[in-house]
Amino acid sequence: MKTYDVLIIGAGSIGTPLAWQLSSRGVKVGVIDKLPSVGQGQNKAAIGGIRATHSDPAKIQICQKSLDIVRRMEPEFGFDVDWVQGGYMFPVYEDETEMNLKNLLEYQKHFQLNIDWISAKEVENLAPGINKKNLLGATYSPEDGSASPLKLIDAFYVMANYEGAEFRFNEEVIDFKISGTKISQIITTQNKYEAAIVVNASGGDARELCKKVGLEVPVYPDSHEGGITEPVKRFFEPMIVDIRPAQGSANYYFYQNGEGQVVFCITPEPKVSGKDRDNTSEFLPMVVKRMVQLYPRLRNLRIRRTWRGLYPMTPDGFPIVGYPKEYDNFLLAIGMCGQGFMLGPGLGEILSEIIVDNSLDYQDIFDELTLYRNFAGEEKLK
Repeated sequence: MKTYDVLIIGAGSIGTPLAWQLSSRGVKVGVIDKLPSVGQGQNKAAIGGIRATHSDPAKIQICQKSLDIVRRMEPEFGFDVDWVQGGYMFPVYEDETEMNLKNLLEYQKHFQLNIDWISAKEVENLAPGINKKNLLGATYSPEDGSASPLKLIDAFYVMANYEGAEFRFNEEVIDFKISGTKISQIITTQNKYEAAIVVNASGGDARELCKKVGLEVPVYPDSHEGGITEPVKRFFEPMIVDIRPAQGSANYYFYQNGEGQVVFCITPEPKVSGKDRDNTSEFLPMVVKRMVQLYPRLRNLRIRRTWRGLYPMTPDGFPIVGYPKEYDNFLLAIGMCGQGFMLGPGLGEILSEIIVDNSLDYQDIFDELTLYRNFAGEEKLK
C-alpha cells in the first residue's frame, strides 16, 4: 500500500502542473495515468494557444495566472517552451459581430485585461495580406500568446519530478473504496493507494471515473481536428480567430508558432460526440477553404500533418472544479472544454494554494465552476 498526501489521477494538462505546484510546496504527491507518459491524452492534441481574454471571471482569473507562469518558464526556470507573445486577434466583417465584441470588451476591461478594438489598418499591419473586403477592425489582446504543448508539459514533468512527485504510468484506476464521505483507497490495475486528497484530472475519462464512486458529472467528450504546416519565415504575429459560422463549422483559428509553422483548428458544427480520434476526409477541405478566404497568403503553404483530439465538454462550456457534496476529499478538476492546456498552469497554482494554505481567495471560482450550477448558460467567447 502506497500512501500520498495528494493522489492525482491524470498526468495531463491539469494534473502535471498541479503535481509540480504541490510538490514544490512540500506535499507528497503521486500521479497515476493509464497511458505511458505525460500529456498523451488531450494535451497531445492541443494547438498551443493561451489567452486570458475570456467572457467570464473564473476563466479570466485562471488564465491570467497561466500566462504569468508560462512567460516565466524560460527566464526563471530555464525551460524554452516556444512561448510567443503574439496576442489574440478576432477580425470583424459584420456590424452585429462588432457590436457584440465591443460590448464584451467593456466587460473584459473590468478585469484589467489588456484588450482593445483596433482599426482595419492595424489589423493589416498585424496580419499583412489579410482579406480587406468589408473588414471593420478587430479586438486584439497583445499579452496573450502560444507555447508548445509538448515542451510545456515536459517542463512541468521535469520540475515535478525534481521536487519529488512520483509518476506511475501504464496504470488504470479500476475501483475505489469508500469510508463515509471519503475515498479511503484507490485501486489500479497494478497497485492500491491511500491519499488524504484524491484529484480527478482525467480529462476525457472523467465521467467514467466519477461513476466508479456513484457520482454523475455532465462531461461528454467531442472531437475536434487540427493541423500544422511546414515552417516558413514569420509573416504574422497573432492567433487569428474567425468566429463567423459557416456550413459545417462554427469557428476556426490559426497562428504561426515559434518554429514558423502555421497551426490551425476548426470547431465542427454540429459537434462530433464521442472519443473517435481518427482523422476525417472533411476536415482539410473545410478549414483550408475558410482560412484561405480570410488570409490568401496561406494558400501556398504545405501541410505536414493533421490530427484529432477530444474536448471534454460540459453543457455550458465551463469547467467543473471543486469538491462534490458526497466526498470531502475527492477534488474535481474536469470538463475543461478543450481549454485544459491554457487553464492548467493557473489552475494548478490556485488548487495548490487551496490544498496547502486553505486559501479562501478563490471562492468565487469554486462558486462559478461548481458541479451544482444549473449549466444553463453558455460561454460567449469559446
